[in-house]
Amino acid sequence: MSVNFKVVIPARYGSTRLPGKPLLNIAGKPMIAHVCERAAEAGADEIIVATDDERIVQAVGDLGFKALMTRSDHQSGTERIAEVARCCGWADEQIIVNLQGDEPLIPPVYIRDVAEALASQQQAGIATLAAQINDTEEIFNPNAVKVVLNKNGYALYFSRAPIPWERDAFTRSGGMPTGKLPYLRHIGMYAYTVDFLNRYCTWDASLLESVEALEQLRILWQGEAIRVTIVAKTPAAGVDTQEDLLRVEQVLRQVHSF
Repeated sequence: MSVNFKVVIPARYGSTRLPGKPLLNIAGKPMIAHVCERAAEAGADEIIVATDDERIVQAVGDLGFKALMTRSDHQSGTERIAEVARCCGWADEQIIVNLQGDEPLIPPVYIRDVAEALASQQQAGIATLAAQINDTEEIFNPNAVKVVLNKNGYALYFSRAPIPWERDAFTRSGGMPTGKLPYLRHIGMYAYTVDFLNRYCTWDASLLESVEALEQLRILWQGEAIRVTIVAKTPAAGVDTQEDLLRVEQVLRQVHSF
């Protein structure tokens, strides 16, 4: 399907483990350049880097992309994106994909997938991605967020626990999943309408999200729907550490034959 969507890339300069992370060199160019290129390859109608630092604005402009300075007191990238939407005067129904600035290996098709998932239905103002888990160890890994869907492809719940809990299998000694239901890992990429984004920014944090340490539970707490589309596999991890930086550089150099 043909869908009109914009990509906003939150990119803060400050990082505890990797200061200046968006501008770190990977395979001959700043990391933020690779992320912008993934968005362009996805077919986004407009790409904006939302930042709190003039150095990032300058670098992004030099690369031929657009950046906007946003307030430095935002508590999340979602709030930063909402500021961009207001500054640009985007319509309530406009679809925005939130693409993290430290995800240079994200498949462009996934960016488009999440936008199309939102555009193809009317029940939810937000959509996200998931991929099937094929490794039992991952099911029990609290760092791998699981999601359970209803029959129509909307999220019932997200958790760090192994859900759905196969009672008969897991209560036996050495029990293993039977495969009756697929286990799905949540992929933290979102598309939302401007209208949803504005409403989300008015909600207080919920007790549920603080217990699970999962911000998306705020949406379910409010009684809102989240559309989930299933993709082929979980994408490669982003850049949080120096080790990640080296891993991503190796991949990009192989792909582009630098």
